[in-house]
Order: sequence, then structure tokens, then C-alpha cells
Amino acid sequence: MVSFPNSTTYVAFLKSYFSLQAATVRPACIVSPQTSQDVLVAMSTLVSLRAPIDADPRSDSLCCHFAIRSGGHASSPGASNIAGGVTIDLSGLSSLALSAADPPVLSVGAGSTWGTVYDYLDPMNLSVSGGRGADVGVGGLTLGGGISHFGPRFGWTFDSVVSFEVVLGDGTLVTASADKNPDLLWALRGGGNNLGIVTRVDLQTFPQSQIWGGEVIRPIETTAEQITALAAFCDPDGYDEFAALLVTFAYSSDLDLQVVVNDIEYTKPVVNPPAFQAFKNMTALSSTLRITNMSDLAVEAEVNYPNGFRQASTTLTIASTAAAINATVLAWNASIASVRGIPGLVWGLGLDPLPPQLYARRASENALGLTDRNGSTLIVVDLNAKWNDAAFDGAVDAAVRALIAAVRRDVGSLGQLDPFLYINYAAPWQNPIKSYGPDNVARLQRVRWKYDPNRVFTDMNPGGFKIPTRLG
Repeated sequence: MVSFPNSTTYVAFLKSYFSLQAATVRPACIVSPQTSQDVLVAMSTLVSLRAPIDADPRSDSLCCHFAIRSGGHASSPGASNIAGGVTIDLSGLSSLALSAADPPVLSVGAGSTWGTVYDYLDPMNLSVSGGRGADVGVGGLTLGGGISHFGPRFGWTFDSVVSFEVVLGDGTLVTASADKNPDLLWALRGGGNNLGIVTRVDLQTFPQSQIWGGEVIRPIETTAEQITALAAFCDPDGYDEFAALLVTFAYSSDLDLQVVVNDIEYTKPVVNPPAFQAFKNMTALSSTLRITNMSDLAVEAEVNYPNGFRQASTTLTIASTAAAINATVLAWNASIASVRGIPGLVWGLGLDPLPPQLYARRASENALGLTDRNGSTLIVVDLNAKWNDAAFDGAVDAAVRALIAAVRRDVGSLGQLDPFLYINYAAPWQNPIKSYGPDNVARLQRVRWKYDPNRVFTDMNPGGFKIPTRLG
């Protein structure tokens, strides 16, 4: 199906984007394939209309630029939509099927959302190491890594991928697995949208009963306790692989209020396990902690991230020491003065523990370059903002950049800044793929040359983060 401007389906499609910036981008048309074969036909058609390969890729002579959308949950407006081009909407690729293996492999269309996946698996007491939010798309999150409540047990989401089905730029449909095109499998684990359109993801499932988890909102006065507790939680030697935690410092300009949010999950039906003892005794303003399932938790995770707002996200990675955490929180707290007058703003600092049980489990089998961190726990910093009025876009962008610079300076002075940038949280002006290191960038370049020699996904698909053309 093809939708054109002002049609009902076109308008509804744009409204479904997470960020308001992406929702205001107007493609020339939206192509909505229902099968992998449809994607192949669309890809072949677009490439057939392309200008000669020696044309300047920065010019308008490449007439059929396109974007690829899985769930549309990226903050950047150009990540999954394109002005004047063709947006390929993968939401029709939403099939779900289990293999006969024990435990089974789940084959899921790349346009499915994690909420749909958990709705399907929960009644069978199965799960996958997938995304935490119900509305997040399977394809985009998986290609970037994927931080899951199950990550300490099973690694990144893409570590659980048995195979990808991919449409290449030459119009062929291939499988990337340990047995077929293993170099492509390696590159897709972190390589983003540079190599093809993933149409299906095959994920290893595991038995899973209910979970204890929820969200606890605490007063900002617990900051010192939070820093101490988070640093202790991150100790890799005593890390409980069933425990997952996200600590978010949040400021609301409308309320002129700061709070700390603890997203706590224990992937067993155990109330108040020892891993969270230090958090248990902190003052709470509200709590939704309960025994529940992944479907319920994934829906709850979306409450704080509704569609229809302007969005910004950027990232850094720091050591999990109290000193590094404290420096980061102090920089965020100081930055509030620069955004206090922006109406409707929520200014968040998310601290996502990344234990070696997650990132090092199969580090040599993906492109992220995290093979030499000596078993230490890292923390992925997610600075995120939402607001209403485009008139403040410049002010928010300036504040985001200033805060990132301050954290880099202050944590860097401690020698506790890690070069890794998590692609799923990165801002358009960051270069996460370069952060994978020169060896992995060079390997990605070789894989790109092999599977996309005509640079279809480099030149015709300008959105997202690109494999650097040159090293250095």
C-alpha cells in the first residue's frame, strides 16, 4: 500500500511517531509493505529510479531518497522519516511464530513492537531479552543493541538473535546467521541501518514466569543515598543477574520540581530481593512495585514517554563509581538553571547500569567494541528532554550540548569517561559508530562494501548514523 499526503492513512501514520519533530516531517509518500517480498519490490523499484552511481550523493540528483521505520520511537526527526522522499513503514511486518525447538525460537516481523511480543509470549510463560517499552519497535532497538530487564542474564537484545532476514540494496533477500553470512550478522549487531532492511528477527526465547517490578518516585533529597546505592548495585563481583535498575533524575519546569525515579525489576517473582535493599529504605513519594508480567511492565514504561512531544536524547558512558555518578548528577543539577523558563519541559538524566554480565557476554560477536573493559560495570547516561513549543528548540539543543560538554569535562577529569556511545540514545550530532573503535569501524566498512557496494544505504538512506567513510 502507498499513502500520499493528506490521505487518512498518511495523516494517521505521521501522528504515530514518538517525537513531534519526526511527525512534522512530510515524505512524498509512505510505502507500507506487508511481506518481505513487498520490501524487496519496493527496494528494487527505488534503486531502479536512482541516478547514476557516479553522481554526487550530496546533490538532489539521487531522486529517491528513503527512510526506514520500524516503531518510530527515535527522538531524531530524520532517523525514520524523510522530507520529500519515500518512508518505508515496516509496521505491516508484524507476524509472530514459534519454532518447535525447546526452548523455541521466536520469529518476529521487524515492524512489531515489544508490547506485541510480550502479549504473545506471556501466556506461554516464555520471554525474550527485548525492549522495556511496549511501543518501541523490534527492528530498530535490536540493530542498536537493546538494553533489557533480562540483559544481565542474556546480554544485549541482539545477543539473542539467531538470525536476521534482510533485503539488501541489490534487491536480494538473504539470511544473516552463524551459518549464513556470519559477517553480516556481526555487522547488524550494532551497525544500524547501513547494510539493508531487516524484515524478520529470529530470537531465542527462554522460560519466564512473573516478575517483581515497577516505578518508585522519590524526593530529590535522596540524591546522596541514590548515588551510594547505585554505585554499590553496580559492583560486578556481587551483581545479581536477575536484577535490573534504571535511575532517572527528572526536572519539570511547569512544577519547578525535581524528583528521582527508580525503575526496579527483578526477573523472578521475589518481593524486595537483597539486590535492592539499599533502595528499599529510601523515602518514597509513590510506588507501583508489584508481582506482574512483562506485558504490564512494558505498558507502564510508556507512561513517562508519550507521543506528541518534542524530544531530544543524547548519551555518554561513564564508570560506575560514586565519584563519576556524583559528577554527572552535579552537572545535570547545575544545568537546570538554563532550562527553567522553558514551558512544559521535562529534563531527565537516566543512569543505566551496564554490567559485564550484559555487555561482555558475547562482546566479540557484535560491532560495539566492548571487548576490553576489564570486567568493570559501566553506566550509560541518557540525557532526555521533552517539551511542547518549537520556539524553544534552539534553547534545548544548546542546553543539551552544554550539559554533555560539562559531563565530559568533569567525569573526564576523573579519568572515568568511557568512549562508548550507545547508538539508541545518541543525538544526531554524535558519532556512535566511530566510538566502536578503529578496528571495528574498518571491519564494518569491509562488510558494507561486500553487501552494499553501490552504497544504497549510505547515499539513498541518509537518516540514522552512518558507518564513517574514513577512519580517524
